Amino acid sequence: METRSNHVLVGAVVLILLAMLALFIVWLARLGGGNEKEYDIFFKQAIDGINVGSPVAFSGVPSGQVTGIALFKPDPQFVRVRIRVKDEVPILEGTTATIQGIGFTGVSQIALDGAVRGAPPIRCPEGDASANCPFGVPVIPPRQGGLGAILNSAPQLLERISTLTERLTELLSDRNQNSIAAILENTNRLTDALADRGPEIAATMAETRVAIQRAGIAAEQIGELAATTNTVLADDVRPAMANLNKAIASAQRSAETLDAAIGDARPGLQAFSKQTVPEVGQLVSDLRVMTEALSTVAERVERGGAGSLVGQQRLPDYKGN
Repeated sequence: METRSNHVLVGAVVLILLAMLALFIVWLARLGGGNEKEYDIFFKQAIDGINVGSPVAFSGVPSGQVTGIALFKPDPQFVRVRIRVKDEVPILEGTTATIQGIGFTGVSQIALDGAVRGAPPIRCPEGDASANCPFGVPVIPPRQGGLGAILNSAPQLLERISTLTERLTELLSDRNQNSIAAILENTNRLTDALADRGPEIAATMAETRVAIQRAGIAAEQIGELAATTNTVLADDVRPAMANLNKAIASAQRSAETLDAAIGDARPGLQAFSKQTVPEVGQLVSDLRVMTEALSTVAERVERGGAGSLVGQQRLPDYKGN
């Protein structure tokens, strides 16, 4: 019985010591974690190479590690990464997080940078923090770049390479190759023809240069002619224009004088139209009557001679049988 009691006592002491050791380890963990802060990062990309325990660096300086990775249930296209960094690391507003590869081993780390001097630290807002801090810790915004950008653009890059390959295959078909060969052959013929006509082309170029020089001389002569024309216009045409202006002014004065004369003659013209015109009409009527009378006399003279004007016309003698 005593031996059995000793075993129970020893077991109880061992259990108490283990419990105390566990409490001591938890106390040390809390004591050591008091100088660290936790943040969440929501990546909208694949996080290949990131695992629990992956390092976290701030501007290349090791500052913490990844403590948790999980999908964001409200929006599964996001991956939530929980990190723990040292308290002295300046996680200020403007700080962003990216996934950065370490060499060619396939291992990646969380890289933090972009802190602005004088900016306040990233904290959860007071009051309702569910929108900005859904899990109770501050959120560091992600920045796409490095390995993440390459991984995200890889499907589009592969699709474009596939499309380019198909188009190159169509371009290099037998029909197009024959067409390209014909074009190259025609180009060779044209090149040979141009080489054969080299002297003629050189002569043509020389003639073209001479023509250009002559055109330049002609342009200079035209400029001199224009200057001479301007001089003639200034010396001869301007006096002529002055004389023409004087003539126009004189004609205008004459027109004004004529208007005045017509105005003065209007009373006489009115009297002429009222008195003289009726008298002239009566005179014309009398002349018509006189003309008719003279026509009658002329007919008589033509028929009976001048004697018909003195006496009456004699009747012819009648002879009986």
